[in-house]
Amino acid sequence: MSEQPRAVGPAEVAPRRWRAVIAALANESARRVYAELILGVESTTLASLSPSRRRQITKVLTQSGLVSEKDGRLVAGNAVFADLLASAPPTPKPAGLDRFFDERGRIAVYPSNATIRGELLAAIAPSILKPGEVLSEQRINARLSDVTHDVAVLRRHLVDHGLIERTPSGTAYSLVAPESAETDVPRVHNSSISPTDVPGTDFSTPRGRDLEEL
Repeated sequence: MSEQPRAVGPAEVAPRRWRAVIAALANESARRVYAELILGVESTTLASLSPSRRRQITKVLTQSGLVSEKDGRLVAGNAVFADLLASAPPTPKPAGLDRFFDERGRIAVYPSNATIRGELLAAIAPSILKPGEVLSEQRINARLSDVTHDVAVLRRHLVDHGLIERTPSGTAYSLVAPESAETDVPRVHNSSISPTDVPGTDFSTPRGRDLEEL
């Protein structure tokens, strides 16, 4: 008993079609012919080819879907690109802490959940400062700017969560040892002031945006 052919799903068809289109456009003669058809001018390239080469280029272009034959003439079409984009698998959504960063690797939004917010800050701190390193405010701001659009807010969050600390002079910053860092509850250095009174410690919606935890 002969084996039935396996059905090919859209996920397998799309790469094949992409390869056919790319292969056609990688061929210089096919690319020239396609460009002439798109511009609506007579294809001098196709006319200059030998009969066998002309048939080969025509086959490459029609099989890729870039052109079709109508009344003995080649006609360029755009539907192939829309079809390929529609058949492409969706871009996976960022997961874990990655979902709080934008495409440039900067914080897009702070988690509303205090525990996850602490995890986010704890992941950032070691990328800003190395153990034993002491940086001036200007230098630490330069590093923070790589991961945030609002340097002052992130710096305050890292200090309040006990991940970095100011030197006694108050002019420089260093990394807090991991065993003494508090990543879940912000530190308030003046017990008479509530966390919501300290600038930069309102985590509810930095820059007017927040993310609901699922």
